[in-house]
Amino acid sequence: MNRTEFIITTAIILFAAFAMGWFANWLVHRFTRVRQSDVADLDRMSQELHEAEETRDQAITYLQQREAELTNQLTQTEAELQAAMEGLREARREAEELRSQIPH
Repeated sequence: MNRTEFIITTAIILFAAFAMGWFANWLVHRFTRVRQSDVADLDRMSQELHEAEETRDQAITYLQQREAELTNQLTQTEAELQAAMEGLREARREAEELRSQIPH
């Protein structure tokens, strides 16, 4: 093999390697390319997720407000019950005093 044949053979091998690399690159990009419909689906899903998070936050806020209202109402009811029980005790004590003052 003389020098010219060696150069031509090397050039052919390098060109074939380049062509195979280019083809492999084209295949990889062809199969991994993101389609516009996929991007649209991702945008729609992200919008739905954002709306769901907002709804969740609103529900949490509503539940916290409702819990505070119910806790306040329970505290008031307990205070009223305590006052009613105290009044009942006082009324019983007065009734016992009156019974003890009435002659039998």
